[in-house]
Amino acid sequence: MPLVQHLLELRKRLMLAALGVVLGAVAGWFVAPTVLQSLSAPLRGEGSTSRLSSATYTNITSAFDVQLEIAIIVGIVLSSPLWLYQIFAFFTPAFTRTEKRYVFGFFFSAVPLFLIGCASGWLLIPHIVTLMTGFAAHGAATLIDFKGYLDFALRLMLVIGIAFVLPVFLVLLNFIGVVSGVAIMKAWRIAILAITLFTAIATPSADVISMLLLAIPMVVLYFVAVGVTIVHDRRVAARQEALLSSDVDAL
Repeated sequence: MPLVQHLLELRKRLMLAALGVVLGAVAGWFVAPTVLQSLSAPLRGEGSTSRLSSATYTNITSAFDVQLEIAIIVGIVLSSPLWLYQIFAFFTPAFTRTEKRYVFGFFFSAVPLFLIGCASGWLLIPHIVTLMTGFAAHGAATLIDFKGYLDFALRLMLVIGIAFVLPVFLVLLNFIGVVSGVAIMKAWRIAILAITLFTAIATPSADVISMLLLAIPMVVLYFVAVGVTIVHDRRVAARQEALLSSDVDAL
């Protein structure tokens, strides 16, 4: 397609993805109080030994901002099958019929991986609260900015969800022959730098520990993807060698 048609196609995909997020956010607005109650449980010391005094809103609009943010994040999670499909569908016209089978196969892997990643972030939140507040001096009160805590918790969920999906795209590019596993491996320095910058932006707080807690799983998943692509390349090379040997024997 000409460039203009590609841009029009991209706009259509983005609009559909945005519409899905908006509709999901409408549903998220009604479940936001329940989500808020669950996310605030670690701050109340439920199932935790953290030394917390209280969680506070620092300005008059913070409570509304928190509920709106929860609604948007819930909308992103609920609409993940739609916007992930739009991402894959935008690239499928450039693929062959065989490659399209790979694309849709990886799409059905990406959705559950994103949801599993978000769920993993959700389960990690109480442990992170316990770990971080455990550094407080004995007898010291820990006052939590509730909006700042929610920013951290919700972004943590999304970042881990995205971290679970990114290796799928690397493996997909390898399976359709765009990039080799060795090339992905050689780019490990650039990948780690990109992951570090991404987690630095995604982390609401400026502390290094929070950034590392997000970066480490992404780095691990990157090297898992490297391992999968290298094994796949070796299998493809072995099949091609066996096919070449059989052709030589036939001659």
